[in-house]
Amino acid sequence: MRKSGYALVLAGLLGAAGLTGCGKNDLPEGPIELKIGVSTGDADPRNIAATAFAEEIAEKTGGAVTAVVYGSGELGGDTDLIDALALGGGKVDIVISDASNFAQYEPTMGISALPFLFDDFDTAWAFMDSEIEAEAEEKLIDDNIRVLAHYDNGFRCVTNSIGPIETPEDMHGLLIRTPENPVIMSTMTALGANPQPLAFSELYDALEKGAYDAQENPIPVIYNNRLYEVQQYLSVTNHIYSGMCFAIAESTWNQLTTEQQQIVREAAEHSAQADRESNRQQTNDLIDKLEEQGMQINYPDTAPFAEATALVADGYDMVYGDMIERLREWKAAH
Repeated sequence: MRKSGYALVLAGLLGAAGLTGCGKNDLPEGPIELKIGVSTGDADPRNIAATAFAEEIAEKTGGAVTAVVYGSGELGGDTDLIDALALGGGKVDIVISDASNFAQYEPTMGISALPFLFDDFDTAWAFMDSEIEAEAEEKLIDDNIRVLAHYDNGFRCVTNSIGPIETPEDMHGLLIRTPENPVIMSTMTALGANPQPLAFSELYDALEKGAYDAQENPIPVIYNNRLYEVQQYLSVTNHIYSGMCFAIAESTWNQLTTEQQQIVREAAEHSAQADRESNRQQTNDLIDKLEEQGMQINYPDTAPFAEATALVADGYDMVYGDMIERLREWKAAH
């Protein structure tokens, strides 16, 4: 499993660099520039919010801490970015990616991506900010990953180039691109599709060349990354909520003073709130624009899809343990 190997390498790197238990004398002199890696383009809400984060920390630290956003997978796809964050070394300092993509290091991080878990944004956001999610994220610190805030990516929907998805049977045999994310892949398999992971930065070209029949992403991602140009049909399945983690390398975090850490954390939280509201607004507003761009849009009855994926969570019993029961209790209370 990746975690143990990376943890050993990381421990060596941090020990050699003297970053564990940083004191005032260990802090670097001069300004610190943080590299923010995201897989989507400039128009995506997460890129816009990350830019606002960069502006806030530069202003409040007087330029002592700045940040640059590297979008469109310039520093790598989501999996590569998270690997680089875990290893440290400065290739990337902050990554904004789907919470369940971090399951390669802490398997319980996939719990927020179980199919048909949430019905609306407010409930999903409340869970992302809950103690259950925090418990999973706390374990990532051993892998050099500290989560500071929760962005939003919306509810995932299916697009394809063959025809409308009205029932789970319409998913059977579809070659569908997914992120390298075990929960999303398990969900697509349960629906009868053939999931094959691919970095998001490579998705547009792959769809244009017909290498995949379909893909699944939230509506803002579909519009802002012009996937309507290479996919004809959009089925609003809302099969998985995609909450995102704004995560900083622990080795980078330890280079900041206590005051700088507070500024960075607060700026991350401010930008996350703006990102959430932007995603909710775009989810509501962009359907008509996608239709104007020529996409054929349908709204299938999601009950059969939920039924077909009901056993996905059972496949992760050994991973999540009592978190599943706590999740059910949390949902009953919300």
